[in-house]
Amino acid sequence: MSNIGKWLLLGLLGASVSSYATDDEQSMFVSDGPYIKKQEGELTVECVINSQAKRYQGLSFIARMQIDNCGYPVTLSNIDFIEKTTLTFNTKQRIVATSDFHGQYAIMKRLLQRNGVIDSGNNWALGKGHFVITGDIFDRGDKVTEILWFIYQLEQQAKAAGGYVHLLLGNHEVMVLNGDLRYLHPKYLDVARILDSPFELLFDKNTVLGDWLRSKPVLVKINNMLFAHGGFHPELVEKQLTLASINTSFKKNLIKRELPESRSELGEFLHKKKGPVWYRGLLKDNGATSAEIDLLLKHFDVKHLVIGHTSQKEVLTKHQGRVIAIDSSIKRGQYGEVLIVDGDKKWRGTLDGKQLPLENHE
Repeated sequence: MSNIGKWLLLGLLGASVSSYATDDEQSMFVSDGPYIKKQEGELTVECVINSQAKRYQGLSFIARMQIDNCGYPVTLSNIDFIEKTTLTFNTKQRIVATSDFHGQYAIMKRLLQRNGVIDSGNNWALGKGHFVITGDIFDRGDKVTEILWFIYQLEQQAKAAGGYVHLLLGNHEVMVLNGDLRYLHPKYLDVARILDSPFELLFDKNTVLGDWLRSKPVLVKINNMLFAHGGFHPELVEKQLTLASINTSFKKNLIKRELPESRSELGEFLHKKKGPVWYRGLLKDNGATSAEIDLLLKHFDVKHLVIGHTSQKEVLTKHQGRVIAIDSSIKRGQYGEVLIVDGDKKWRGTLDGKQLPLENHE
């Protein structure tokens, strides 16, 4: 690649969309990215600007490399990721949890700013606290890539401050990585066509975001709370599965096309409707009984199961507070909430930053 191309990549000469298109014209164009591939020690950056593919090849990774001319500015601080195997944390710091962003970037930023996760400059503000996202970044909305890169960068900022970002896999991450695109926003079909790639391969294992996503767990336990996207079926207790065995088996069977053979029996079970990213029985009628919930709590040694996946109007509790539902319908693009935990106190954080009591809905 020429020096001019590298110069462009650093954004020193990158033109903005508004420099050559009117507002009406811009609405007809698609812009997205960056998508970054790792091949033989070099990087290839791809993006779509005004419905045109842009590619920059032969780049050498430099820590804190700035990529500014693909529409969304990215500070590339890490390109190789280690599987997250630490699943249990104990802390006296504040915990904030939410779920199901579904491409709603603007609401996500406002929600996190108003509730102290990020500051007005969109930088980490939770100190040594823990921020949990129980999956479903993908699908429905049209700002998925922006959210992924935002969380990627926020994770690095949190680590530097002694804090944690816990991004868990949801069913929509698993669907997209496996090529199930039924809920994909039409914008991304255009992006895949313009970049001449199946959409799921933009997150292949040799890409930065794809590798990063593959490192994420499907559950995490913090103090006396167990988090997952969908929930925990009572059969997990019958099978005497530990948190580690659930996560390991789920991840080993994550993407069908990358497996040497079919999913294992346990892997298939965990990826079906009774698995941690699909199960709805903790919130739906005719689901888990009170006795089964107690069995789950005892087995995993927690007091609360915290889950997304099943949309509610607000963050709330069920089953006398033993189950906390944190999917507050952000996907609709109108509203959202977070769960805030400070010691033994728990409350809802609203889109305007109000702290309201958790209500129990039986």
